[in-house]
Amino acid sequence: SCASPSLLRTRRLSSDRVQQSATRLSNKPPAFNPQTVYFMTAVEDNIPGLSGGFDPFADAEADSESQHYLHVRVQQRNGRKSLTTVQGIDPSFDYKKVLKAFKKEFCCNGTVVEDAELGKVIQLQGDQRKNVHTFLVSEKIVKNKELIKIHGF
Repeated sequence: SCASPSLLRTRRLSSDRVQQSATRLSNKPPAFNPQTVYFMTAVEDNIPGLSGGFDPFADAEADSESQHYLHVRVQQRNGRKSLTTVQGIDPSFDYKKVLKAFKKEFCCNGTVVEDAELGKVIQLQGDQRKNVHTFLVSEKIVKNKELIKIHGF
């Protein structure tokens, strides 16, 4: 035949697809074809022992509903400048009064930012993670010090 190699390749691929769809319907493993390119990325859902694997985010979702964590993060601005954010303080506290106490205790400036996703977030100048942790525990703003999650570098 006078078919070009690219036409032969496309015909071979299309015949392989027909064979693969036929084997899926018959639940038989596909026959090995040396001209077909095989990749190790395809994993079937019905392989025993692989279902119900560890989901690292399922634990975090369950914990966030049952316990109210307070997150203290540090963000790098430019050069040596950094920003500390405190998120998750109980809404029964007055954020402006807590911020005023932070500013007076740590000798830094700060603000309360209203975020659509996270709610009210307190921002402080500088890396104040350890100071915020000790202040929240000593002033009993947080009942249990294990509920404070410190993030950052």
